[in-house]
Amino acid sequence: MTEKLLRWLDIAVYAVFAAFAFIVGPRDVWWFVGLSLATLTVPVWFASRWHLGASFSASAQARKLVTTGPYAKFRHPVYVFGSVAWAGALMGLLGWRAIVIWVFIVLVEAIRVRREERVLAEAFGEEWAAYKASTWF
Repeated sequence: MTEKLLRWLDIAVYAVFAAFAFIVGPRDVWWFVGLSLATLTVPVWFASRWHLGASFSASAQARKLVTTGPYAKFRHPVYVFGSVAWAGALMGLLGWRAIVIWVFIVLVEAIRVRREERVLAEAFGEEWAAYKASTWF
Protein backbone atom coordinates (compact mmCIF):
# COMPACT_ATOMS: atom_id res chain seq x y z
CA MET A 1 0.00 0.00 0.00
CA THR A 2 2.78 2.44 0.88
CA GLU A 3 4.49 1.86 -2.47
CA LYS A 4 1.23 2.59 -4.32
CA LEU A 5 0.77 5.80 -2.36
CA LEU A 6 4.35 6.91 -3.03
CA ARG A 7 3.96 6.08 -6.72
CA TRP A 8 1.48 8.91 -7.18
CA LEU A 9 2.17 11.25 -4.25
CA ASP A 10 4.55 13.58 -6.09
CA ILE A 11 2.13 13.83 -9.00
CA ALA A 12 -0.76 14.67 -6.64
CA VAL A 13 1.35 17.34 -4.92
CA TYR A 14 2.34 18.67 -8.33
CA ALA A 15 -1.30 18.84 -9.52
CA VAL A 16 -2.29 20.90 -6.47
CA PHE A 17 0.71 23.21 -6.91
CA ALA A 18 0.10 23.67 -10.65
CA ALA A 19 -3.58 24.43 -10.03
CA PHE A 20 -2.54 27.02 -7.45
CA ALA A 21 -0.10 28.57 -9.95
CA PHE A 22 -2.82 28.63 -12.59
CA ILE A 23 -5.35 30.30 -10.28
CA VAL A 24 -3.19 32.87 -8.47
CA GLY A 25 -0.23 33.26 -10.85
CA PRO A 26 0.68 36.78 -12.00
CA ARG A 27 -0.59 36.36 -15.61
CA ASP A 28 2.62 37.70 -17.09
CA VAL A 29 4.90 36.21 -19.76
CA TRP A 30 6.56 33.90 -17.19
CA TRP A 31 3.14 32.58 -16.19
CA PHE A 32 2.20 31.90 -19.79
CA VAL A 33 5.52 30.30 -20.74
CA GLY A 34 5.71 28.27 -17.52
CA LEU A 35 2.21 26.85 -17.71
CA SER A 36 2.61 26.17 -21.44
CA LEU A 37 5.80 24.23 -20.68
CA ALA A 38 4.02 22.32 -17.93
CA THR A 39 1.09 21.54 -20.22
CA LEU A 40 3.45 20.04 -22.80
CA THR A 41 5.49 17.93 -20.38
CA VAL A 42 2.98 16.72 -17.78
CA PRO A 43 1.32 14.16 -20.09
CA VAL A 44 4.68 12.54 -20.87
CA TRP A 45 5.65 12.57 -17.19
CA PHE A 46 2.36 10.93 -16.16
CA ALA A 47 2.54 8.41 -19.02
CA SER A 48 6.11 7.53 -18.07
CA ARG A 49 5.12 6.94 -14.46
CA TRP A 50 2.14 4.85 -15.59
CA HIS A 51 4.34 2.84 -17.95
CA LEU A 52 6.68 1.91 -15.11
CA GLY A 53 3.83 0.14 -13.33
CA ALA A 54 5.11 -2.22 -10.64
CA SER A 55 8.72 -1.36 -11.54
CA PHE A 56 8.33 2.00 -9.77
CA SER A 57 9.95 2.30 -6.38
CA ALA A 58 10.71 5.24 -4.14
CA SER A 59 14.26 3.97 -3.62
CA ALA A 60 16.57 2.60 -6.31
CA GLN A 61 15.65 -1.03 -6.95
CA ALA A 62 16.12 -3.31 -9.95
CA ARG A 63 12.79 -5.05 -10.38
CA LYS A 64 12.64 -5.08 -14.17
CA LEU A 65 14.43 -3.19 -16.94
CA VAL A 66 11.67 -1.18 -18.64
CA THR A 67 12.70 -0.40 -22.24
CA THR A 68 9.41 0.26 -24.03
CA GLY A 69 7.09 3.25 -24.38
CA PRO A 70 8.78 6.49 -23.28
CA TYR A 71 11.68 4.37 -22.00
CA ALA A 72 12.54 3.33 -25.56
CA LYS A 73 14.16 6.76 -26.12
CA PHE A 74 14.79 8.13 -22.62
CA ARG A 75 16.37 6.21 -19.75
CA HIS A 76 14.79 8.54 -17.21
CA PRO A 77 11.65 10.16 -18.65
CA VAL A 78 10.07 10.53 -15.22
CA TYR A 79 13.00 12.65 -14.07
CA VAL A 80 13.36 14.59 -17.33
CA PHE A 81 9.72 15.45 -17.90
CA GLY A 82 8.86 15.69 -14.21
CA SER A 83 11.58 18.25 -13.55
CA VAL A 84 10.57 20.28 -16.63
CA ALA A 85 6.91 20.16 -15.54
CA TRP A 86 7.94 21.43 -12.10
CA ALA A 87 9.98 24.20 -13.74
CA GLY A 88 6.90 25.26 -15.69
CA ALA A 89 4.60 25.31 -12.69
CA LEU A 90 7.18 27.16 -10.62
CA MET A 91 7.64 29.72 -13.42
CA GLY A 92 3.90 30.20 -13.51
CA LEU A 93 3.90 31.17 -9.87
CA LEU A 94 7.32 32.67 -9.20
CA GLY A 95 8.55 33.97 -12.56
CA TRP A 96 12.30 33.97 -13.15
CA ARG A 97 12.99 33.13 -9.49
CA ALA A 98 11.76 29.62 -10.28
CA ILE A 99 15.08 28.95 -12.00
CA VAL A 100 16.87 28.90 -8.63
CA ILE A 101 14.48 26.31 -7.22
CA TRP A 102 14.55 24.32 -10.46
CA VAL A 103 18.37 24.07 -10.32
CA PHE A 104 18.03 22.54 -6.85
CA ILE A 105 15.44 20.05 -8.15
CA VAL A 106 17.75 19.06 -11.02
CA LEU A 107 20.66 18.51 -8.63
CA VAL A 108 18.54 16.25 -6.41
CA GLU A 109 17.29 14.35 -9.46
CA ALA A 110 20.87 13.93 -10.73
CA ILE A 111 21.86 12.29 -7.45
CA ARG A 112 18.87 9.94 -7.71
CA VAL A 113 19.72 9.10 -11.34
CA ARG A 114 23.31 8.19 -10.45
CA ARG A 115 22.17 5.93 -7.64
CA GLU A 116 19.52 4.31 -9.83
CA GLU A 117 21.95 3.73 -12.69
CA ARG A 118 24.43 2.01 -10.36
CA VAL A 119 21.72 -0.35 -9.12
CA LEU A 120 20.52 -1.12 -12.66
CA ALA A 121 24.08 -1.67 -13.94
CA GLU A 122 24.76 -4.15 -11.14
CA ALA A 123 21.50 -6.00 -11.67
CA PHE A 124 21.29 -6.09 -15.47
CA GLY A 125 24.94 -5.83 -16.57
CA GLU A 126 25.33 -6.04 -20.35
CA GLU A 127 21.60 -5.64 -20.95
CA TRP A 128 21.75 -2.32 -19.09
CA ALA A 129 24.88 -1.21 -20.94
CA ALA A 130 23.25 -1.90 -24.33
CA TYR A 131 20.08 -0.11 -23.31
CA LYS A 132 22.04 2.86 -21.96
CA ALA A 133 23.98 3.15 -25.21
CA SER A 134 20.75 3.23 -27.25
CA THR A 135 18.90 5.93 -25.28
CA TRP A 136 19.15 9.58 -24.29
CA PHE A 137 19.29 10.71 -20.69
